[in-house]
Amino acid sequence: MEQITILVWLFLVYSFAGWVLETVAAAVEKRHFANRGIINGPFCVIYGFGALLVTIFTQELQGVWLFLGSLILTTLLEWVAGHLIERWYQERWWDYHKIKWNLDGYISVPTSCIWGLFGVLIMKWGNHFLAGVYHLVPSIVMELVVVILAGIVVVDGMATLIVLSGRSRRPERWKAADRWMGSISAGLHRKLYHLVERRLHKAYPQPEKQTGAGTEKEGAAETFAAGCGFYKVIMLLFIGGFLGDLVEMVFCRITMGYWMSRSSVVWGDFSLVWGLAIAAVTPLLYRYRDRSDSFLFWMGTFLGGAFEYSCSVFTELAFGTVFWTYKHIPFNLGGRINLLFCFFWGIAAVVWFKKLYPLISGLIEKIPRKIGKTVTWLLLVFMICNVAVSAAALSRYNERSNGIAPKNSWEEWIDAQFDDERMGRVYPKARKVR
Repeated sequence: MEQITILVWLFLVYSFAGWVLETVAAAVEKRHFANRGIINGPFCVIYGFGALLVTIFTQELQGVWLFLGSLILTTLLEWVAGHLIERWYQERWWDYHKIKWNLDGYISVPTSCIWGLFGVLIMKWGNHFLAGVYHLVPSIVMELVVVILAGIVVVDGMATLIVLSGRSRRPERWKAADRWMGSISAGLHRKLYHLVERRLHKAYPQPEKQTGAGTEKEGAAETFAAGCGFYKVIMLLFIGGFLGDLVEMVFCRITMGYWMSRSSVVWGDFSLVWGLAIAAVTPLLYRYRDRSDSFLFWMGTFLGGAFEYSCSVFTELAFGTVFWTYKHIPFNLGGRINLLFCFFWGIAAVVWFKKLYPLISGLIEKIPRKIGKTVTWLLLVFMICNVAVSAAALSRYNERSNGIAPKNSWEEWIDAQFDDERMGRVYPKARKVR
């Protein structure tokens, strides 16, 4: 619990430091104070999330690898955040088009190098210093301060997002709000809207309106899952998970001479690493699907490598188990990724967007709308339950190896349904590390 509290503390401090940095930079450039950031309080949360990503996922890295890992993680965060802001608000809040070696103005090599250096500073000095400050104050006081500040940030963020969700709507919508919410509530909504609107336009005085950029809106046509919206992505999660599991089983059969389960869950043949990769990379690279093969290859190589490394770190931290290791393959990084398989991710990106995605997307869009939506939600509920049960089974699998007895009827049921023999069949490559 203390580790979680310290992580929240780091998030708050780095968010505030990012707000100070952005505000000072804006004041120097614009010659007036501007509250930068998406929320109203003195926190630029993208800096906080970036610091957490670096803190959690680069603990094993040193030297140039720490720099590159920090660079990749923070650049990916900035790239995703830029696209999400554009998708939600049809505006561009920063633009690197004037900087050399940029990608659509959202990321650039020089700024990414700066984020990489910040990551090194965070891991070498920043986190140790802030952890020391945290322990200078009695724990009960710091826990109370962190909880209060985190609660303020959450409430501020939720309120701001709710208000901003109406920025692209017509003012006539407020008439409906008057009927449904009452005149007082609707009036408060309008005041909050104008408050946030004025603050953002002061911080970003000349936002670039984006028309037709990004993924196509769901429901823009009568076709089910048109474009690359919610329903398409969920379908791709399942299809990608199944295809990935199939590919890995065939690969194991060819290279090892026997069939092996490569599923990430206890019910069904689904590789969540592949499914999440397909579901994430498709909306991220959707606008670039017609770019050259070399562009897609290198994007797939970097994104796939970063994703696989992060998945390896997360599963080890969450379950105390390593599900794959590449230590026997040359040019590996901590056994979590290796250069050859990163290239496989790049090849997969080219094959996916140039060959498979157009075919699979067309088949998905042929599903009747009502049936497609119903099936999508049923599959989503099934996978959520599947992941929850799988996590519980893995937790008990680890606890049983440490001689810990079940503490309630739920854990007894888990032990009965998913004993060591069954778990060994589902996760044959799993190796306990703690």
